[in-house]
Amino acid sequence: MKLRKLGKTAIDITPIGLGCWQFSQGAGVIGGVWDTLAQATMTDIVKAALDGGINWFDTAEAYGNGKSEQALAAALQGLGRQPGDVVVATKWMPLMRTAGHLVRSVGERQKFLSPYPIDLLQIHNPFALSNLEKQARGLAQLLKTNQVKSVGVSNFNAKAMRTVHHVLAGEGLVLAANQVHYNLAARTIETDGTLEAAKELGITIIAYSPLAQGLLTGRFHNDPAQVAKVHMFRRLRNGLDEKGLAKTKPLVDTLVQIASRYQAGGIAATAGQVALNWLATYHGDTVVVIPGASKVKQALEAAHALDFTLTKDESEALFRL
Repeated sequence: MKLRKLGKTAIDITPIGLGCWQFSQGAGVIGGVWDTLAQATMTDIVKAALDGGINWFDTAEAYGNGKSEQALAAALQGLGRQPGDVVVATKWMPLMRTAGHLVRSVGERQKFLSPYPIDLLQIHNPFALSNLEKQARGLAQLLKTNQVKSVGVSNFNAKAMRTVHHVLAGEGLVLAANQVHYNLAARTIETDGTLEAAKELGITIIAYSPLAQGLLTGRFHNDPAQVAKVHMFRRLRNGLDEKGLAKTKPLVDTLVQIASRYQAGGIAATAGQVALNWLATYHGDTVVVIPGASKVKQALEAAHALDFTLTKDESEALFRL
């Protein structure tokens, strides 16, 4: 995969990274959404991503209260990867905390990820006890003291993102990224100004749940009985019910049809790969994607989602749907 700059930083990332929420090992409120994976399985998943060309990984404190961070670090060490070989992003959870905690707690994030440095530290959501200006100054302090290489936000709307950007820019620093919920079935950022602001300011949009946690692969349309096996949070978040499946069927049918055309040409494309391909290419270099993977096959499929080039007609058809 051709590398892109992370925002206006000097950090190079692949258009597709690996999201590591599923490495939470069932711990915590957020981590409990996923089943527990053995360390050997997580290491195999990371290896598959690396073998496929992926060079960066996104985790968070909230993913199992640090267990995802530790599992990722253990996997990378087990595979012989040295600090600097890959790009590692993590997130600070601001709920019921202040900007002072953001600065003080970075050592814990570093400990869990050791020996790998924090290439991107993100504020997980805008709901801290401190205002955005104070949080932005906390990020600035971490940058100036070289405790992190770049900073970002997550789940911030256009106004909040601009506020943090403005404070950092006033100190000669940059806001690298905004990680948001974005996929072909969840497109709010296209209409609420977030995507437009990111393009204007040179901020990378990191799209999480780019496959709507499996919805856009067609697996639930092919076998609706699988919906019952999914955690309730995932069902509610992604419209995994009878009404939601009916609403998204035309989109998924088109993804399948496009994949079939590439398969006929000898390319092993899938509906999920077409969805990832569109997301990572339609807006130029602005949007990168971080699909998760609980199986090696899923990591490999994600890593090879850019092995083909969508035609303009295909991209526009998906945009309209």
